[in-house]
Amino acid sequence: MLRRIAPALLTVLVVALGVTALAARPPQSVPQRTADFVVLAGIAGLRWDDVDPQSTPTLWRMAQEGSIGSLSVRSAHRPTCPVDGWLTLGAGSFAAWNGSRPPDGCPPAGVVVEQPDGIGANLPDQESVVQYNQQRLSWGAMPGSLSESVRCSVAVGPGAAVAAARPFGRVDRYAAALPADPQVLLGSCVLSIVDLGTVEGTDAASRAVQARAADAQLARVLAARPPRSLVLVAGISDTAQPSRLHVAVADGPGWERGWLTSASTGRDGYLQLVDLAPTALAALGRPMPERLFLGRPAVSTGGRPADLADAISAPADADREAAAQRTVSGRFFTLLAGVQVLLALAVLPLLRRARPHAGPTGPAAISGRIVAVAELLLVAVALTVPAALLADAVPWWRGEHPGWLFGGITGLLVAAGTAAVRFVPGYAGTLGPLGAVAGLATLVVGLDVLTGASLQLNGVVGYSALQGGRYAGLSTVGLGVFIAAALLTGGWFAQRVHRGWRPAVMVAVGGLAVVVVGSPYLGADPVGAIALTAGVSVAAAISAGGWLTITRLAWAAMAALAVGIGFAVVDLRRSAVERGSLGRFLSALGDGTGGFTVHRSSTENFETLVNSPLTVLALVGGLLVWFALLQPWGGLMRLFGIYPAVRAAMAGTVVAAVLGGVLDGAALDVLGAAAALVVPMAALAALRVLGHAADRTRPLAGRSRADGADDSGSGGVGPAGDGPTRGGGPLGAVHPRPISGPPSGAPEAVAPPAPPDDPSAAAEDPSAAADEPAGLAARGSTPDAASTVPVPPRQVNRSSTEVAAP
Repeated sequence: MLRRIAPALLTVLVVALGVTALAARPPQSVPQRTADFVVLAGIAGLRWDDVDPQSTPTLWRMAQEGSIGSLSVRSAHRPTCPVDGWLTLGAGSFAAWNGSRPPDGCPPAGVVVEQPDGIGANLPDQESVVQYNQQRLSWGAMPGSLSESVRCSVAVGPGAAVAAARPFGRVDRYAAALPADPQVLLGSCVLSIVDLGTVEGTDAASRAVQARAADAQLARVLAARPPRSLVLVAGISDTAQPSRLHVAVADGPGWERGWLTSASTGRDGYLQLVDLAPTALAALGRPMPERLFLGRPAVSTGGRPADLADAISAPADADREAAAQRTVSGRFFTLLAGVQVLLALAVLPLLRRARPHAGPTGPAAISGRIVAVAELLLVAVALTVPAALLADAVPWWRGEHPGWLFGGITGLLVAAGTAAVRFVPGYAGTLGPLGAVAGLATLVVGLDVLTGASLQLNGVVGYSALQGGRYAGLSTVGLGVFIAAALLTGGWFAQRVHRGWRPAVMVAVGGLAVVVVGSPYLGADPVGAIALTAGVSVAAAISAGGWLTITRLAWAAMAALAVGIGFAVVDLRRSAVERGSLGRFLSALGDGTGGFTVHRSSTENFETLVNSPLTVLALVGGLLVWFALLQPWGGLMRLFGIYPAVRAAMAGTVVAAVLGGVLDGAALDVLGAAAALVVPMAALAALRVLGHAADRTRPLAGRSRADGADDSGSGGVGPAGDGPTRGGGPLGAVHPRPISGPPSGAPEAVAPPAPPDDPSAAAEDPSAAADEPAGLAARGSTPDAASTVPVPPRQVNRSSTEVAAP
């Protein structure tokens, strides 16, 4: 009875863990009204390394008293040119100006501003811009949403006119430049948007001159600011490739000496351009169009250093790291994909010849040194991604040649990790390297997530704040590595316990992984948690033996669906400001705008599939598994038959990685990151299983030599030697002497021996001899067996490989 309801109980447990992890969220209070007036001042191209007490004294004093942060200026186009930045500011969503643009830069500003009455202004191109964003782009942005949310707005300068123009092109009050006394103009409406100029170019002296001119204009704005006002200064856009992080400063009541952040980033000190519009409305106490705004209101948090120079150094350093990450990341994954391809080609002949020949003639055995070197290379390549993540603990981006410095640090970490795995106790076992690598990768990624995921922010194998997609929690690559490492670790632990306890072990380890991935305090990836729930359910269902049947797959699908539905119900009960991505998507489906999200997801999947080097990793790994490892000579089927929990972990990894990538718009990136760890370990374990293929099971200790037992300890799982083979391992198995001599006495009942494919399984899996008969293990079937079976007397004069050979 218990066995029948076990899948249901395990499914309920995984669902409960998943919903609990996703439902718990940090408290988010709705920002209260803090100002009677808001002044948004934009300086296109302004970065934190342009700010200093000499060139920008006004901005320096404002930053000293107010809250600061790094501004990601993502828009519907990349790079975000000044006109795109101003349009995105007014739309509160990712928008872009229509028209052609050069591939590596920004077109000259061609905004036409008409002033028919001398009070306001009109943008004759606004109608075509609105149609372009509504019909041609996938974000559904409505230019002018910010100005539509207030009764009156002021624009100073052509860029500000783009942000303040209503959807039909009207600007309420407009001035081409600040008047001699701007106090009256800035106090005429509750919202004022001011264009303070542009800072562009690469020459430091030229940028300092431009920043000084913008700072002088800012001083006039601050001198004329209305009483009880909030002033927001933002580096509104890029001016050329590559994209950079920019300045964000807020000064006003309730914004004193803190870090700027928002619910859209979830990280202190980071803000998006689309957050400025909802921030202005929240400060004014005005309702905001939730359906049109992608951003969330900014708030000020504590923890900022008292010294402004120290505080500014953090966002300036983040900008340099993000700029270096873009170039280094592409080269790293391209090189990793190339190395994986070459190693896969090198492993193929080893797999073909890894199984020792049982007869007197046959091909020569592979040198043990060659196999040992190949194993170490497989360990090293599996640890490359975790090592690259750990390398971001060292500020490599500050060096003169950041790419070479990053490569050197990563290489040293890979070497150290490989040495640690090589000398860890249990390395000689078939699953020793797999368990050590999986545990080490789980530890590296897990500790980073538990400590705030600081290594993933702007990291080479993490996410970039410049992309504007993610600022906290697990990255796409981190998700793939963590899924694979956690499930393999669970499979390694499960294989070491009795078969009846294996599903519980898989659920325990996998459930903790679901909590880490899905919790908004940690991984903050609800889609990844839902996908991992399905993977854990699959792994738990087949960890005790058997294959992935329709019934088991249905239980896994039900678990993932139940987690998704449970989280959706909880998320939809929250206020609109507090909802997560799933709740906002379901709300959009309800009001008819969910098609934009579906279209964006499909577009992102296609672009990622075509352009990402991780796609190559996923495809190469799949080809190696299908055309080599899963072949009769490849060893993976033998591995699966002897170690069903490992097979379950790998199957669960594939399910979770595919679902996570597709649902998150990452195509095969999650699977590629998982394959970078799983495929080398599968190849290494297959080599070792094949190396044990001709070994013989050691006779039981209770039988004497007179009964025909050979207890010399040669071969099988005999005494561990000084080398890594433990007396019959994969680096050159020792063929035992044939057992001869008729047994005496009546047949006796003995426990069935370990499977002939890998005698070391008996040592690594205490339950293998009890629940995985040799004749069935190779086929992946593990039916219940009696504790003893009768063994008739017989003459044994051939090796187990010859007996089992087809």
